[in-house]
Amino acid sequence: MDLGLKGKVALVTAASKGLGKASALALAQEGAKLAICARSDALDVTAVEIQNKTGVDVLAIRGDVTQQSDIDRAVTGALNKFGQIDILVINAGGPPPGQFLSLNAETWETAVQLTLMSAVRLCYAVVPHMVERGRGSIVAIESISVKQPVANLLLSNAIRMAVIGMLKTMANELGPKGIRINSVNPVWTYTDRVKQLLTSRANANGTTIEEEAAKVTGGIPLGRMGTVEEFGRTVAWLASPAASFIHGSAIMFDGGASQMPL
Repeated sequence: MDLGLKGKVALVTAASKGLGKASALALAQEGAKLAICARSDALDVTAVEIQNKTGVDVLAIRGDVTQQSDIDRAVTGALNKFGQIDILVINAGGPPPGQFLSLNAETWETAVQLTLMSAVRLCYAVVPHMVERGRGSIVAIESISVKQPVANLLLSNAIRMAVIGMLKTMANELGPKGIRINSVNPVWTYTDRVKQLLTSRANANGTTIEEEAAKVTGGIPLGRMGTVEEFGRTVAWLASPAASFIHGSAIMFDGGASQMPL
């Protein structure tokens, strides 16, 4: 199936690894040109890897999405090189774990800057360009926590809901201007980071990675984690003209986990 992404330009943040990288690669495999942004030293390596695999033009821009100046530099760089931004994929590292009494107001403020205000700033930087062109697609990578809270992830549970509220309201306002806005909300997906976490748990508990993974997937009706390839394809489809009537939706990438009783 042709998703209609050839000639489109996508800006993907936090794209050096994990779900951001998977999204960028999937978009490139469908022919989209890329501007990718991240703080990590791995960003340039990722850009070369994607370009070699797909043959598309990839612009790597080092930056921190909590900093307005870095966001402006990424957007300006993408526009200067490609002349347009058709797709914005909003992504940022998750806030730290913790329960209410283990956190404090300062931790909350830092998490708000990372999870909510990065999305706000990215939208303010890109949406006027999309409005001027009369079209665009925004996909935010959030979490299953927008459907039901995840234990020990109070900050994510609370702040990602604020992002979803913003996106749904923006969808009502900007849909008539030709801009589609959606989110993808994953449960455990087998990234390198998840593999590290499972290894750490296995070492601490005297178990195996497979045993620790089984504990995680016990609440997923499909009986497994999602793969990064599956996740990337989901984002690419949702961002593309192939999903042209999907708007204002919070797509659950969770193997049915959010349908299970609490």
